[in-house]
Amino acid sequence: MNIDRIVLAFAGFAILLSLALGVAESPIFHSGYWLYFTAFVGLNLLQSAFTGFCPLASMLRGMGKSSGSAF
Repeated sequence: MNIDRIVLAFAGFAILLSLALGVAESPIFHSGYWLYFTAFVGLNLLQSAFTGFCPLASMLRGMGKSSGSAF
C-alpha cells in the first residue's frame, strides 16, 4: 500500500469513527466534541489538496513507505 492509499483510508476511517462517536443518535455515542475531530480531518484534507502538505504523509514517508502520485 502506498502513502496515498494509506492517507485516504486513515482519513475515511477517522471521519466515520468520529461521526459515530459524535452524533447523538449513534449507538456508540460518546460526546459531541468528537465532531471537532471530524472537522479537523476534513480541513486537513482540504488544505493538503491545495498545498500538497500532509502531516500523516510526512510521517509515513519517514517510516519508509513508498510514495504515490499525490504525496
